[in-house]
Amino acid sequence: MLIRLLREHLRTRRVSLVLIVVMQAVSTVGTLVLPTLNADIVDNGVVKGDTGHILRTGGLMLVVALVQAAGTAGAVFYGARTAMAVGRDIRVAIFDRVQAFSARETGRFGIPSLVTRTTNDVQQVQMVALLTFTTIVSAPIMCVGGAVLALRQNTPLSSLLLVALPAMAVIFGLILRRLRPLGVSHQVCKE
Repeated sequence: MLIRLLREHLRTRRVSLVLIVVMQAVSTVGTLVLPTLNADIVDNGVVKGDTGHILRTGGLMLVVALVQAAGTAGAVFYGARTAMAVGRDIRVAIFDRVQAFSARETGRFGIPSLVTRTTNDVQQVQMVALLTFTTIVSAPIMCVGGAVLALRQNTPLSSLLLVALPAMAVIFGLILRRLRPLGVSHQVCKE
């Protein structure tokens, strides 16, 4: 139900969604590159005593950190704007629907319940959208980027990913499967 609702109201915001994904990708790539640059400073600068390499790589790290911060700020900004716009649209749709109710239907649902639907429930949908835009979008990018960097650093050692990633997927799947019935029963109780 929630996914269908978000899909319906996000359909007209494709440009914002693309911007959010691009900015999250920039931010996540920065997060992945900074430790590699730090290791390069230690391996090729500190160990060899090459001050020039330390300064050049440190400057590059500064640029990457600034780009990463800009990507994060942009993703959060556009994510928040998009989530708030979706919330506004849902509130308008609920309000229009409630306005079409007869007095009997309004009495059956109750004014407090209808107020809760237009305020708290919509706010919960907004928070899910915002968390999706700011956190969940970066997870697959981080997963793929981390795997690529691991393969680049040490191919034999990165073979552990062949065991760790499927194990994590199974564990997360079991957790989500266990949580899903709780959400469904909670939804039934509200109706």
